[in-house]
Amino acid sequence: MKEGTDVFIIKAVLPVAESFGFADEIRKRTSGLASPQLVFSHWEMISSDPFWVPTTEEEYLHFGEKADSENQARKYMNAVRKRKGLYVEEKIVEHAEKQRTLSRNK
Repeated sequence: MKEGTDVFIIKAVLPVAESFGFADEIRKRTSGLASPQLVFSHWEMISSDPFWVPTTEEEYLHFGEKADSENQARKYMNAVRKRKGLYVEEKIVEHAEKQRTLSRNK
């Protein structure tokens, strides 16, 4: 808190990919009372592999068959590919079930 004012200063590290739209979201959620000032700090490599899939029995037991926890590196890679108009491998329907209509077809 800044002395003599009602200003709070919060410092945090936020990935650049997550910062797009951050300022608008902060203003919306605080009704315009808060405004962030974003400053680039440093580069850091993402340690995960975007093409990783579980192969050993231990990995299947720990992560599950589909590795349901989201791979951040793959998420960022797919976002860049979408933005540039490149092919993105994604499933439209993952767990489909037959749907029933409310009215009967005659």
